[in-house]
Amino acid sequence: MKLHESVKTSHQQVALWGSAFAFTVCFAVWTIFSIIDIQIKAELGLNDTQFGLLVATPILTGSLIRLALGIWTDQFGGRIVFALVMLSAAAATWFLTTMSTYPGYLFAALLVGVAGGSFAVGIAYVSKWFPKEKQGTALGIFGAGNVGAAVTKLLAPMIMVAYGWHAVAKIWAVALALTAVLYFLFTKDDPELADRRKTGARPEPFLQQLAPLRNIQVWRFSLYYFFVFGAFVALALWLPRYLVGAYGMDVKTAGVIGAMYSIPASLFRIVGGWISDRTGARTVMYWTFGVSVVCTFLLSYPATTYVVDGIDGPIQFTLAMGVVPFTVLVFTLGFFMSLGKAAVYKHIPVYYPHHVGAVGGVVGMIGGLGGFILPICFGALNDWLGIWTSCFMLLFLIVAAALAWMHFAIRRMEHRQFPEIRRETVLPELLDATRER
Repeated sequence: MKLHESVKTSHQQVALWGSAFAFTVCFAVWTIFSIIDIQIKAELGLNDTQFGLLVATPILTGSLIRLALGIWTDQFGGRIVFALVMLSAAAATWFLTTMSTYPGYLFAALLVGVAGGSFAVGIAYVSKWFPKEKQGTALGIFGAGNVGAAVTKLLAPMIMVAYGWHAVAKIWAVALALTAVLYFLFTKDDPELADRRKTGARPEPFLQQLAPLRNIQVWRFSLYYFFVFGAFVALALWLPRYLVGAYGMDVKTAGVIGAMYSIPASLFRIVGGWISDRTGARTVMYWTFGVSVVCTFLLSYPATTYVVDGIDGPIQFTLAMGVVPFTVLVFTLGFFMSLGKAAVYKHIPVYYPHHVGAVGGVVGMIGGLGGFILPICFGALNDWLGIWTSCFMLLFLIVAAALAWMHFAIRRMEHRQFPEIRRETVLPELLDATRER
C-alpha cells in the first residue's frame, strides 16, 4: 500500500512540475513576437498598426482555442493533448522562418498562437492529480509558467542581435519539440482517464461538456480573469510605452522596469494558490479586488495644475505622481493580480470538478482576450482623451464592476442557502455545490 502511494505521489509531482516546465516553454514561444517583431518591422517597413496586429495575433488565437483544448483534455487526457499542442506550435514556429511577406507572417502568427492554448490543457490535467485542498497550490505552481514571457524578453534579444530573428524562432521551435517528446515520455495519464479506460466508459460528448457554460457564474469567473490575467498581460505590454510617454524615460530603463514587473508578478501566483488553499479563494479575491480598486483609482488621477486665488494673488501648484510612487503602486497591483489569478482557478475544480476543461477553457479564453483587447483600448483612450492615466481609469471601472458583482452574487448565494447564518461565519467550502442561474 505504501509503495502504491509512493508511486502515485511520484506521478503527481512529475505531472505538476513537468506541466509547469512545459507551460513555461509554451509561454516563451507564445510571446516570441514581442522580440522578433522588432527586426521584422524593420525588414518590411511596417507601420505601428501593422506591428501591433502582428504582435497581438498569437495572443488572440491562443485565447480563442483554449475552450476547445480544455474540452479535448477532459475527453482524451492532458498528456496526449499537451504533447500535440507543443508539437503543433513547434512546427508553426519553424514554419514562421520560411515566410517573407506580411500576410505570411500573420498566417504563421495565427498558428504559433496555439502555444497559448496550452494553459487550458495544463489546468485541466494538473487539477485531476490533486485533491481539492491542494489544487490551489498545484495550479499556482503550474500557472507560474507565465514567467516564460520574461525568459523570451531576457534571452531572445541576445540571440537575435548575434544571429538574427530566424535563429530565435528555430531555437525556440526545437526547444518546444524536445519538451513535447520528454513530456509525453515521462508523464502519465491522469487518474480519471485511467479509471475510465479500465471501466470502458466513454468520454462525455463535446456538446454536453459545454452545458456548464449556461451558468452565469462561469461568466462571472471569466470577468475576474479578464482583469487579473488580461489586464496583467496588457500592463506588461503597455508599461514600457507608458513610462516613456508619461515620464520621459529612455526605452532601456522602461524595458527593465517592465521585465521586473512581469517576473515576480508571475511567480507570486504560487503564493496565491497556497493562500487560497488555506484561507479560501473567496478571501483572496476580496483582497485582490479591494486593493486593485484603491491602486487603479490612485493611478488614474492625472497630473493636475491648480490655481488658487490667494491673499497676495494667484497661487499655482501641481499634483502629480512621481516615478517612485507610481512604480510602487503598479508593482502592488501586479502582486495582487497574481494572487487573484491563482484564486480564480482554485474555484473551478471545486465548483465544476467534471468540467474543468470546458469551464477553465472559457475562463482562460476571456482572460486571454483581455490581453488582446485592453492594449488596443489603452491606445484608443489616449487618442480620444489625450490623458496618459486613461488606461488606469478603464481598469478602475473593470475591477470595481467585478468587485461589486462578486460581492452581491455571494450575498445572494449565502442568503438563499444559509439565511439563518451571518455571512462572516459561512465557509467557502459549504457553498461548493451552489450554482447561479
